Amino acid sequence: MATAHLTLIGKPGCHLCDDARDLVGSVVAKLAGDPGAPTITFEERSILDDAELHELYLEDIPVLLINGKVHNYWRIDPVRLRTALLEVS
Repeated sequence: MATAHLTLIGKPGCHLCDDARDLVGSVVAKLAGDPGAPTITFEERSILDDAELHELYLEDIPVLLINGKVHNYWRIDPVRLRTALLEVS
C-alpha cells in the first residue's frame, strides 16, 4: 500500500499555519477508510527550531510537503490536497 508522509512547516502563532493544520486534518479524516487512499502520516516542523527551514521558508509559511516535496504554501486547497493524496503511489 502507498504511503503519504505530510509535513507542515510553520511556526507558533501563525494563523495561516493553524488554518492549514485544521484543513489537513479534515482532508485526512475524510480519506480515512477510503480504499484508494494511501496510509497517511503527519508531522509539524517549526522554522523557529531549524535554521535551514527558516532560511528556505521564512516568507512562505505554512508550507505543506508530501513525501518531502512541496505541495503548496500559504493557503492549502482541500480539493487539490485530496487529489494529490489519492495520486500517491
